[in-house]
Amino acid sequence: MRWQELFADLEAQLVAEARLEQAAEVPDRTRRERADVSWLDRAARSAGTVITCATAAGVVRGALEDLGREWLLVQEQGRHAALLPTAAVLSVTGLSVRSDDDRGMGRRFGLGVALRAIARDRAPVAVHDIAGGLATGTIDRVGSDHLDLAEHPADALRRPTALTGHRVIPFAAIAIVRRA
Repeated sequence: MRWQELFADLEAQLVAEARLEQAAEVPDRTRRERADVSWLDRAARSAGTVITCATAAGVVRGALEDLGREWLLVQEQGRHAALLPTAAVLSVTGLSVRSDDDRGMGRRFGLGVALRAIARDRAPVAVHDIAGGLATGTIDRVGSDHLDLAEHPADALRRPTALTGHRVIPFAAIAIVRRA
């Protein structure tokens, strides 16, 4: 009978040790899972909610309408939507704490594709740069890392008589693109 008691005691010790290991593993697993979550994952979960993004060119506040790998589209109240490169976002308030749904990361295309769509629209835009500068005009071309802006007043159509210049703006310098 003594061995049975000894074996029962050993089994109880193993069960207690397994419970301690599991209790220690849960917080560690949670930390690892949280470490894999990007702020864009949280933004994808926040689509449709009001967020506030700080950029070097100012604050953009509105409903998060869409997002992709390198950009956010925020519908500002009383204005046209603002396209923000994610690299220009300094901080965000209003994001969901959770990111564990099936919506995924948003659209799969990057900033260049989004800017090409805006260029095809031929609508005048206001491009705010990270140094606080502002240029208005129409996006003529979009390269792999820059856009070509035909400069003209925001309230004028792109006509040769309205052009005041041409500007190349690297993506890294863009803080906000708004429809003018």
